[in-house]
Amino acid sequence: MFAIDTNVLIRYLVNDDAAQGARARALVDRENVWVSKTVVLESAWVLEAVYHFSRKDVIAALEAFFGLATVQVEDEAVVARALVCARAGMDVADALHVAVTPAEAEAFLTFDRALMRSRPKNPRVQLVP
Repeated sequence: MFAIDTNVLIRYLVNDDAAQGARARALVDRENVWVSKTVVLESAWVLEAVYHFSRKDVIAALEAFFGLATVQVEDEAVVARALVCARAGMDVADALHVAVTPAEAEAFLTFDRALMRSRPKNPRVQLVP
């Protein structure tokens, strides 16, 4: 198994550099790869900010990649839960921040009112008092 960097995942999905895209596809097609939550977070940001993917397209691309037989995602259930929240309207980064919040935390506190409006009925996400 090989852990991959954001740029490998992006090249696989976007193929904006033909040589690197081919190498990324060959790697993922023949080897088991592991994707960290931090790579998920950065990849979502790159797809939105650099490649102008819509949130819906970011989620679809990531889910398709994570569905490949050779791909293993760190804390897969947590990442899947974050993508469900993102599909419901949360920013992917915020959804991942909330999803990784440990159960023993009383709440996920924020000053971000947009996050408060977009969160799918999650009482653990609260404004800083």
